[in-house]
Amino acid sequence: MENKVIVYGASGHGKVIIDILQKNNVSIHAVIDDNPNCESILGLKVHRPSDLDFSEKYQMILSIGNNEIRKKLSLQLHQIDYTNAFHPKAIISNHAVINPGTVVMAGAIVNAGAVIGKHVIINTSAIVEHDCVISDFVHISPNASLAGGVQIGEGTQVGLGASVIQNVKIGKWAVIGAGAVVINDVPDFAVMVGIPAKSIKFHTNE
Repeated sequence: MENKVIVYGASGHGKVIIDILQKNNVSIHAVIDDNPNCESILGLKVHRPSDLDFSEKYQMILSIGNNEIRKKLSLQLHQIDYTNAFHPKAIISNHAVINPGTVVMAGAIVNAGAVIGKHVIINTSAIVEHDCVISDFVHISPNASLAGGVQIGEGTQVGLGASVIQNVKIGKWAVIGAGAVVINDVPDFAVMVGIPAKSIKFHTNE
């Protein structure tokens, strides 16, 4: 029986995921979004969550760029069977582990020994080197690079073009600013900017 793949989120991020699924010849059963003003995306009708019978067997991808909202939805929809979306031009080692709900965009590289959690975004041309461990709900932004052995806690955002040297540990729900170069461990909830990256504040919006 053909899987029914649901894309939850009709944002720009949702467009990228729809495109990846279509490139992989995956049939999209429905796109859903809470916004009543959103009627279509890339030629597909957008449904409201109330339109679907969640007792049916679906596979789903949460196409939500915000890490906190993605976590909240995954907890609400814990009964759903989540699938992945890997762009055909991503390079993913056979020796990497990638958990359900995670997406890997075009040009991204995930190397051997990497372990990627649930509902992670590895965005366009990002590099996740060997033996990195990335927790759930992390977003590695376009062109960001993680050297070997980096560990990243839940919900952290690594910004556009940021670099993290080998074996650094980054805590949960941290924010690494665009273009930052991280050379030391980063505590939970820290906002890091600059070269080398330094903390400018802490936030508590988990």
